[in-house]
Amino acid sequence: WLLPATNSFPQAHRHTFTARLLAAAFDLRERLEEANLRKGQARLEKLRLADEALARLRLYLRLAVHWRWISEGQYWHVAAMTTEIGKLLGGWLQQTGRA
Repeated sequence: WLLPATNSFPQAHRHTFTARLLAAAFDLRERLEEANLRKGQARLEKLRLADEALARLRLYLRLAVHWRWISEGQYWHVAAMTTEIGKLLGGWLQQTGRA
């Protein structure tokens, strides 16, 4: 969903803001995959990094809606997705922290 949405962002910001937004999204995905391949403390570290990437992603999405680069409807759609990811990630962090 995110890649096509960024195509409408101002061209002047595609190599700065858009790159950071997409990097945060890709970092999140990569850290989750890496966590899935690890156990114990190594998994916990990757999950914490994923949580940081999710926080960055949320920040950039809030800025995008503030600058009206995405509509409020688009923001609510992606906010629901990031909220769900955050809930799942939080549960995984709790589960891994107890193990």
